[in-house]
Amino acid sequence: MRRFSLRLTLSLPLLPALLIAGTVSAQAPQEQGDSQASQAPVEQIPLKPPAKAKTVDDLLGELKRERNPQAARQIASSTMATWSESASPTINLLMQWSAKAAAEKRNAAALDFIDQAITLKPDFVGAWNQRATLHFSMGNYQKSVSDIEKVLDLEPRHFGAIAGLAGILTERGSKEGALKAWERYLDIFPADREAQEIVAKLSEELAGQRT
Repeated sequence: MRRFSLRLTLSLPLLPALLIAGTVSAQAPQEQGDSQASQAPVEQIPLKPPAKAKTVDDLLGELKRERNPQAARQIASSTMATWSESASPTINLLMQWSAKAAAEKRNAAALDFIDQAITLKPDFVGAWNQRATLHFSMGNYQKSVSDIEKVLDLEPRHFGAIAGLAGILTERGSKEGALKAWERYLDIFPADREAQEIVAKLSEELAGQRT
């Protein structure tokens, strides 16, 4: 639920690396009778293959191991972005329209767009999570929980949806349920300082109630 321009300056020393043949030769005209200038091969520079895109499994593995909060936040953002990519231009556009409508408080239109995305791709976790977030922002907690359950059915490690569930349980006064949700969240995203503080506070409050 939580929600590089690359500029290449080309200089002469870089030109050999861009030559498909890998070498370049140069000849200079000489006075009559002189021998032809010898060819001087340029050192071949191997081209690196493009980096393989990280999968959700790769990112979640990094997130679980990372202990630096800032670095972990970047990994978490990349993971959420991956979950929000449908591989369908049409669905991605519908999600963008829904988000824009929601930001403008046009909730009916926002729901209509995201409903269309879910109809087109019912197993797309990003659409279900976005609708859960929309329902949460509208105060429709029961509908939000229903969508969160679908998200977690499709992807049990979706820490954003788990955080949303924890928030709803807190709103409903279910501290024990919220604590369990936050503990589940920290098992996936252990470097989140805010979640750590929430767990500590809830644990203290529940311990005080039991004494």
